[in-house]
Amino acid sequence: MNKTVEANFDGLVGPTHNYAGLSLGNIASTHNQSVPSNPKRAALQGLAKMKALHDMGLVQGVLPPHERPDVDTLRKLGFSGSDEQVLAEAAQQAPKILAACCSASTMWTANAATVSPSADTTSGTVHFTPANLCSKFHRSIEHEITGKILKAVFPGEEHFTHHPAITPSSHFGDEGAANHTRFCRDYGDKGVEFFVYGRHSFDDARPAPTKFPARQTLEASQAIVRNHQLNTRRTVFAQQNPEVIDQGVFHNDVIAVGNRHVLFCHEKAFLNQAQVYNELRSSYRSSYRNTCGRDDFCIIEVPESQIRVETAVKSYLFNSQLLSTSDHDMTIVVPSDCQSDRQVSAYLEGLVASDNPINDVKVFDLRQSMNNGGGPACLRLRVVLTPEELAATNQACLMDDNLYVTLCQWVEKHYRDRLTEADLADPALVIESRTALDELTGILQLGPVYPFQQVNR
Repeated sequence: MNKTVEANFDGLVGPTHNYAGLSLGNIASTHNQSVPSNPKRAALQGLAKMKALHDMGLVQGVLPPHERPDVDTLRKLGFSGSDEQVLAEAAQQAPKILAACCSASTMWTANAATVSPSADTTSGTVHFTPANLCSKFHRSIEHEITGKILKAVFPGEEHFTHHPAITPSSHFGDEGAANHTRFCRDYGDKGVEFFVYGRHSFDDARPAPTKFPARQTLEASQAIVRNHQLNTRRTVFAQQNPEVIDQGVFHNDVIAVGNRHVLFCHEKAFLNQAQVYNELRSSYRSSYRNTCGRDDFCIIEVPESQIRVETAVKSYLFNSQLLSTSDHDMTIVVPSDCQSDRQVSAYLEGLVASDNPINDVKVFDLRQSMNNGGGPACLRLRVVLTPEELAATNQACLMDDNLYVTLCQWVEKHYRDRLTEADLADPALVIESRTALDELTGILQLGPVYPFQQVNR
């Protein structure tokens, strides 16, 4: 690679992938509670998408799952004895806590962190801030290990700056890149960073949802801007429409997606939407004063009359990936749910036939992830890298033909093809998971990033 690229780092689905209905506000998650899951199929579906993007010539990376069941967290909560005794005690006394400590939610790496490219930061390095995810217990236990994994994938201080998570607090709830988008002409240019939040923590008089929680706060987004040393003239904040949060739009990436100079969103995505558009256009144009024509900032707004919010949430139309296939053309990657919904399928046919940069649709079966409320965009963390930064990245984590075959064989060897909530108390699951992850860290050359490895070594 001799130019700056946007790499997609997808989360590998973990061995404990299950449907415990842990996420209030995520309609798919609660709807499929207690349905048996298939961890093996889930991981293979995710790998198939990664391999397809690699085959398209895109840079595709892999991020490993976390250690689950999280026995260390269960011990901190007062369950004691051997691993087997801890699981049995938790299953008897607090099965929902056990389920939370078995969640494979780290597969959705759009929530892993917020990433700012070196072109946007004063330090000239890529900045990473793991999301504290403090609105949900099962996700709030992720950020420490996520930080260690990111340091193992993006090592060294010459090119990468790693921050700790923003102080975990309801006032500073941070859900990562699911509420962050970057707009630019070319990936190597200075970009406009777009932060979407659900509520103001220190002003209860401001609009907020009433049915479901707003997970991202303005104050958390502002803290990331300061820590990442971003130019405030090229930073735009927007509030998510409280009405759509109450309809199941728990993150901005369920109602909007962007890439380079394109924003694809629903007409009800943001509060004061016209003002948000004006701020984005103004920031973009001030960054690229000589830009005109197809490279000008492009907003593709989907009206409620064509696709209702309810339909968008069900199909995950906007939880898609927009990928640049040339200087002017883009492909939209959508889940198979978009194809099976006639209204959404018809809209996409019209979209690619229209005069806009999106001229191709690729459909993937991600049913195992979708049942828990995670589509293509949830599964990936976007990281813009210069050639030097890409060379400094852990090469063992970059997808190629050999890694794909190796990881598929690894999944076939270690994963179950059926898992229920009752199975989470099975002590064999701990051994299976740790055995698999110990082998995986060798494949990806990550070193001992998991607590059980640090104890054993």
